[in-house]
Amino acid sequence: MIKKIKQYLNQPKFLKHWINWYGPYRGAGVKIKHLADDFSSATVQMPLRWYNKNYVGVHFGGSLYSMVDPFHMLLAMNQLGSEYIVWDIEATIKFISPGRGTVTAHFEVTEEQLNDIKEKTKNNEKYLPVFEVEVLAEDGSVVAKALKTLYIRKKAPNQS
Repeated sequence: MIKKIKQYLNQPKFLKHWINWYGPYRGAGVKIKHLADDFSSATVQMPLRWYNKNYVGVHFGGSLYSMVDPFHMLLAMNQLGSEYIVWDIEATIKFISPGRGTVTAHFEVTEEQLNDIKEKTKNNEKYLPVFEVEVLAEDGSVVAKALKTLYIRKKAPNQS
């Protein structure tokens, strides 16, 4: 049963649906608007609602961070395939301006980045690439910037 569920979650349409119904994201109002069929990019939005406002009436910082948390890892692991180990290991977020209205974050793992990862892990060495994402307000201004560090390594031949 678990194996069957994992097969579905490796398909962008089902993963998008599952994440959009996942409790923490649903509770924060985070929604995937786009997930590329090849897992090369994703766009996530979060409208300002009474349940994700902070004390001063703007987006709660924890909700802003949660909307950027897993996406570079998910994109990289699905593009690299099952012969790689991919983990989030570090993150920082800098809040630039108050988030009002709907905020958007766009994630991308490019072919160039994938080639770099493959080159740096070809001898079973770990690689710690850093990805940056901006959370943007409706007018295009930057609300927050996050840096995500991934741990990536090729699996040993006997590892599944």
